[in-house]
Amino acid sequence: MSKQPLGINPWMIAGLARDLSRSRVLSGHADNLPLALFRDADGVARALEDRCAHRNAPLSVGRVSDGRVQCAYHGWTYDADGLLLDVPALAEGGAAPAGCSVRRYHALEQDGFVWVALTQALPGMPPPRFSHFGEPGWTSFVMKTRFEASVEACLENFLDCPHATFLHRYWFRSPTARRVKATVRTLSDGAQAEFREEPREKSLVWWLLAPRRGELRHTDRFIAPRTSRVDYEFANGATYIITSSCTALSPTETTVYTVISFRYGSIGPLLRLFFEPLARRIIRQDVEMLQAQTRNVARFGGPRFASTRADLLGGYINAWRRGLERGGPLPAAGETSDVDIRL
Repeated sequence: MSKQPLGINPWMIAGLARDLSRSRVLSGHADNLPLALFRDADGVARALEDRCAHRNAPLSVGRVSDGRVQCAYHGWTYDADGLLLDVPALAEGGAAPAGCSVRRYHALEQDGFVWVALTQALPGMPPPRFSHFGEPGWTSFVMKTRFEASVEACLENFLDCPHATFLHRYWFRSPTARRVKATVRTLSDGAQAEFREEPREKSLVWWLLAPRRGELRHTDRFIAPRTSRVDYEFANGATYIITSSCTALSPTETTVYTVISFRYGSIGPLLRLFFEPLARRIIRQDVEMLQAQTRNVARFGGPRFASTRADLLGGYINAWRRGLERGGPLPAAGETSDVDIRL
């Protein structure tokens, strides 16, 4: 990605904080870049490029001692800023290569994640927050999922209502052929679609987790460059927020970190016993379909996609990410359109 415009957050998730320790190096990624994640002598999260300067062995298979990373191949040792400290094979008096180092990246912990920024200067903004994550009265859980798919394909999938009526039939939605009104708005950091009069019958998720009657407000939002957010708000105050942050491992591999936070009164923790395994079952269906899609695109020599107005946010996702990557124009904010779709 090129330099982000003002207001676009450059932080991305490279790993889970609980997986970091002071004795082992964790393999992570950020925008296709392999990283070595570890804790320094003070327990602070650190990120180096996952490449020893000697023979380019991955540092992530090495070890950590007193906040220093030692390569497993020849023992070259680096400090928390990536500066070479020791070459064990050199005889006494032998000098290590002057100024030899591996690149360091900005890293910090927030909400149980290790966030990394690839910008040269420390970003002037903190990583984005997951709405209501860990707040009193809310129940939350985290899912880490690996997709054999591009970031763009993952984001469009998460923000695509029509696929759920078929791929997740009876789990999350079912075909009703009911007309649904959607309002699409372009924003300064992405785009969103808001739905009205949406069907929710014949769905195990909503049968278990939602009130039988009353208005439903549903909003899908793309937050450039790598985040999707889906909000469901019911008339009785019950609310579900599903936020997914995508980290590219390669052009066709993505790790998705999903936080689901919901408010459903005092029985929220009890609902989680049903909701979490259901959510994992549904996302597994997405994993399988996107894998099949990615492999089929490769079989036919590349994508040849046809789109309709029912593909509400896919075009904006691709335009934003293409514009950021190439330094080209970005979609203008403030545009609104109404689209009728069938679900």
